[in-house]
Amino acid sequence: MYVARTELLGRIRTAIARSPVTVLTGPRQSGKTTLARELVSEDSINYFDLEDPVSLARLEEPRTALEPLRGLIVIDEVQRRPDLFPILRVLADRRGEPGRFLILGSASGDLLRQSSESLAGRLERIEIGGFTLAELGPENAQSLWLRGGLPRSWLAQSEAASYAWRKQFVQTLLERDLPQWGVRVPAIALLRFWTMLAHYHGQTWNAAEPARALGVAASTVRRYLDLLSDALMVRQLQPWHANLGKRQIKSPKVYVRDSGLLHQLLGIDSHKTLLSHPRLGASWEGFVIEQILSSEAYDEAWFWATHQGAEIDLLLRRGDRLLGVECKRADAPRLTPSIRTVLQDLGLHQVAVVYPGATWYPLSDRVEVVPLASLAQQPGRLFAAQRAQS
Repeated sequence: MYVARTELLGRIRTAIARSPVTVLTGPRQSGKTTLARELVSEDSINYFDLEDPVSLARLEEPRTALEPLRGLIVIDEVQRRPDLFPILRVLADRRGEPGRFLILGSASGDLLRQSSESLAGRLERIEIGGFTLAELGPENAQSLWLRGGLPRSWLAQSEAASYAWRKQFVQTLLERDLPQWGVRVPAIALLRFWTMLAHYHGQTWNAAEPARALGVAASTVRRYLDLLSDALMVRQLQPWHANLGKRQIKSPKVYVRDSGLLHQLLGIDSHKTLLSHPRLGASWEGFVIEQILSSEAYDEAWFWATHQGAEIDLLLRRGDRLLGVECKRADAPRLTPSIRTVLQDLGLHQVAVVYPGATWYPLSDRVEVVPLASLAQQPGRLFAAQRAQS
């Protein structure tokens, strides 16, 4: 089965047209290479896969290899050769722009620091994940939630095959990929931490408890968290701080980005197991948040919560407006005291309460209940002013 990623390809083509260097980041096995090969054939002299010994040999003298090339040049898994960034800066500054570069990377932290320092003002960055509801359609929502969006997991022939692939993915990432990127942490320690983190999915981060459980310092588990965040496996959703006379949560929330990997770490291998699992609500919340962040236009994203119990799952800043999102796995969500508090304290322009039902209905002049399916049917229009009623 082939899944067209038309919107994503359009964004990449637009970035390539206006910037000499485009950086495409995303988790391992999220489809970056497939997208790049739709733009440049893997057999082309302009395609370099840094996991291929032939490509590595061709780049022994990188400037000699890259300078004569014209058109779009793809360098895949660029985090394996950070020494290329200064050379890319020189080539990107040539007059007439004889070549443009699309560089792909599976790690965010060091890669972005290197690229931003070496290529400041010359690059555009696009971050991708796995398949989304907008790409697969609302009829595949349940399967996407269970299996996650990593292409080989979602396209597997059976639930058992998908689960087995995800187990192998986790093992390969920890035992092969991270060490290749320079991570010097035992794979078994990171696996224990990642599994523990799955049970904290959707909760405010507190390093003390996992540190005690693992018998290490709090600084060590913070390092583990940052490693998995840099590998784009974990999202640290930062808290919003308002100028209020209330004690507000100051630690980030943590989420395993891909719901399929979350379920593998939790031992969830079927819909039946998922629906009876104590982390069901947290899993659904994280899934919805990732779908929204992949489809909505926004400048920054946070969550907000107070020690008195008021909270909102997701805050998006779009220009000078603050927009709120609540994720409710309920048949008919209602206007809660927490939503009223958030509207009053933060002055939100609008709140969308996303739920798994099919009917779109208002709760107040600034609060609407929105079906999850709308993220597939009208991507990017979660907060549109005018809607066709379901």
